[in-house]
Amino acid sequence: MAVPAHDERDFEFAEKFGLGVKWVVDSKEEGEELSKEQAFTEHGVSVNSGDFDGLTTAEAKKAITAKLAEISAGGPKITYKLRDWVFSRQRYWGEPIPIYFPVDFPEGVDPTTVDPKDEECDHTIRFDQPIPVDEADLPLKLPEMENFSPGDDPAGCLARAKDWRYFQKDGKWFARETNTMPQWAGSCWYYFRFLDPKNDAAAFSPELDEDWMPVDLYVGGAEHAVLHLLYARFWHQVLFDLGYTKHPEPFQKLVHQGMILGSDGEKMSKSRGNVVNPDDVVDAHGADALRLYEMFMGPLEAVKPWQTSQVAGVVRFQNKLYNVVQSAVTNGGVAEMDDETTKILHKTMKKVTEDIESMSFNTAISAMMVLTNHLTSLKDQVPKEAAEKLVLMVSPFAPHIGEECWSLLGHETSLAHHPWVEYDESLCVDNTVVIGVQVNGKKRGEIEIAVDADQDTAMTEAKKDSKVLNQLDGKNVKKIIYVPGRILNIVAK
Repeated sequence: MAVPAHDERDFEFAEKFGLGVKWVVDSKEEGEELSKEQAFTEHGVSVNSGDFDGLTTAEAKKAITAKLAEISAGGPKITYKLRDWVFSRQRYWGEPIPIYFPVDFPEGVDPTTVDPKDEECDHTIRFDQPIPVDEADLPLKLPEMENFSPGDDPAGCLARAKDWRYFQKDGKWFARETNTMPQWAGSCWYYFRFLDPKNDAAAFSPELDEDWMPVDLYVGGAEHAVLHLLYARFWHQVLFDLGYTKHPEPFQKLVHQGMILGSDGEKMSKSRGNVVNPDDVVDAHGADALRLYEMFMGPLEAVKPWQTSQVAGVVRFQNKLYNVVQSAVTNGGVAEMDDETTKILHKTMKKVTEDIESMSFNTAISAMMVLTNHLTSLKDQVPKEAAEKLVLMVSPFAPHIGEECWSLLGHETSLAHHPWVEYDESLCVDNTVVIGVQVNGKKRGEIEIAVDADQDTAMTEAKKDSKVLNQLDGKNVKKIIYVPGRILNIVAK
């Protein structure tokens, strides 16, 4: 860039060859003197820059760009950087690339008298003359190979399958491409094939494209944004332009899940020694515990550190759930639902349903833990209906224990065939509310009153509290500030 004062490599070059170094950016910190022993690569304030002196780096960029546009010497421009996509692999597993090339022999050699599969045969593959395999000859299949290890040949292991690679056509020899396609070749459009996997006449039918596409939700990490997601859109745009699909975009919604870090808060890597093997967690606690903990760690999009010791928390939840179901089975299903249990159950069903829709799995699990604790407090009087609905809600998060508990409750078929829980909106609304009572700005107690209770009712209930009465004793109430459903503040002197 030829700015040695502000680029490390340019600075090293200038130092080595004794070139002059002119400083054009200074630190923004007053009184801080820059070291001349190394390049200053941070944002700062422009110096030795004529009309742009005193401007911050961000301001200088805009001012310089505007000046260039003013004198017709340049201007702002957005550029995009795209990684090269090498669409070939030197391995066996992958779709063969349906391309072949002519094979030339030395002048005077009759192609019908030689065989390029012979190691001693002198020949040249004309890679500069690619020929596509006829559509009637597709799909091109991989050859059967006993040894498909990579080997030393840069052409890949398929180069060793000479009976497959070389073939004759119309009296001439040809050689197939020995590179295979990367996994992107299938994964970039597999969502289409999922629509119609047994269709032998086409990749997918227009009717199923119309019924099912586009994909509702794409979940992937940030790395997918510049890899699979981008490439899938490339393929989809081609299929759209060719008229194979009616939908210009493949995915309607994108969610980036956060990365799970090691227990040290760093990205997991073998070099750091902080990698957690999920198989170890499954062996120790089961697959359900692993699933529950991963979802309970925090919001889906957040970056979260793994803490193996905290897996015990979801294991306790599983045990409580199992015990709740056992209680419902033991009492023979005769325990009835009281009002409190009914309201907590319906609030939980509403919460879990909405949280699954918004992919707020951690708060859904938290709500189920609260319900489980409440049902545990009922001891041997757990209503079967409450236990069944709890098991249904747990099942997407912990399917194994969900099926086990469902069976314990007397069901012979999988809960996967049972409808999802339904809640009554009216039972999700509280009829009463607990609010704080303040006297002269300090909290002196709490009262439980109807949500729509008026000021007189609130005062009547407040005066039943001995602590509030003590603060009002011998004083005159000068003012009452009442915010329904929130607070009662009494000013007394």
